[in-house]
Amino acid sequence: MTEASGRAQAPSGPPNESLWRLFRRFLRFGALAWGGPVAQIAMIREALVEDERWISSERFNRVLGVYQALPGPEAHELCVYFGMLSRGRPGAIVAGLGFMLPGLLLMLALSWCYVEFGLGSSLWRGAMIGCQGAVTALIVRAVLQIGRHALTTRALWSLGFAAVVAQAAGVNGVAVLAIAGVLHAVWDRAAHWVGRARSALAFAPAIPASGGGDGWIVPDFRAPARAVATFVHDSSANVMTVLVQPLVQSIAHQSSILLPSIPTLFGSGLRAGLLTFGGAYTAIPFLRADAVVTGRWMSDAQFVDGLALSSILPAPFIIFSTFVGYVGGGLVGALVLTAGVFLPAFGFTLIGHETLERVVERPGAHAFLDGITAAVVGVIAVTAWTVGRGVLTSPVAIGTFVLALVALLRYRAPTTVAWVMVAAAVLGIVGETL
Repeated sequence: MTEASGRAQAPSGPPNESLWRLFRRFLRFGALAWGGPVAQIAMIREALVEDERWISSERFNRVLGVYQALPGPEAHELCVYFGMLSRGRPGAIVAGLGFMLPGLLLMLALSWCYVEFGLGSSLWRGAMIGCQGAVTALIVRAVLQIGRHALTTRALWSLGFAAVVAQAAGVNGVAVLAIAGVLHAVWDRAAHWVGRARSALAFAPAIPASGGGDGWIVPDFRAPARAVATFVHDSSANVMTVLVQPLVQSIAHQSSILLPSIPTLFGSGLRAGLLTFGGAYTAIPFLRADAVVTGRWMSDAQFVDGLALSSILPAPFIIFSTFVGYVGGGLVGALVLTAGVFLPAFGFTLIGHETLERVVERPGAHAFLDGITAAVVGVIAVTAWTVGRGVLTSPVAIGTFVLALVALLRYRAPTTVAWVMVAAAVLGIVGETL
């Protein structure tokens, strides 16, 4: 009985489906992707791991851990991964496209309606005022959720606070994340050597004093110091070469362009896609900086409207980038910016999942990513304050914010976000008509 049960639970392997059937399978997942990444990942796991047994539960957990350590929407990356298992790179592409297509089409339709009709409608404006309060509550909840899991040590708390100060002072967000990652990696390695040095003190031989007499314990710290220096040098060089230099060059290029050209929109989306550590909320400050602060092709109120629309769709939350691109460049701008955001989510698996998995398993990489995630909390916290100060300007918006935050913190059902956004829109319409 036990052996039969064990055989029943063994993975049967991914089916070798046609690309069209594979596309339809993940298109269905995309059409049912309500409730954010937790609900989306649970849906994929139930269907492909527990029911159809494409892979074992243990392997799924390991793969999920790798993708959670990397930037990008995890649910979408898992779809790309399972498509890769079934039909290789063509399967990865069609699975990823199938999952994102329903949300993309719905967001394009809502973006068109917003630009063509929304600005002149008092009912729409009332609905958006209510949703703006709820979106601010969503961002605050994201700070609390990510912070609870990310800020687990005094060092990480310090990095999070430092990120708040740096972001509030106007330091570029990309630089804040990169520096936080390097600092925490250095701190982690230094703490490792300090721990080894303390252990060695208990067994260090006594070195006689020059004048004879009692011995003194004089541990040799030269080897740990050389190791720390080597680690700092190598880590800094790798981070600068792989992450910081391309991002800084992109920032310098875009900072000189005020109007959103197609390359600007694509670069903005690509940078956001590469920096979504800790979930799609991480992309909010970077896309807002490009669209509202630097590019100035949309206002803060419009940006928050896009977040509100994304919150009610069956799609990864990062699909709000489609709205940002549409306001900046119409249909072409929406597609280009969306392509930039989702390109890393495709690329990590298409280029080489095994290589990335080996990199992420390295302790130094863990420390670097933990430092980035801690800084993410500070960056999003400043964004929540900035956005809230700009949109919570009426009693309706403030009241909706308070009620939405209470509901979001109390209820964890997959449909809670959608219901909160609908209720906030209704409250906004009522407030606008009174």
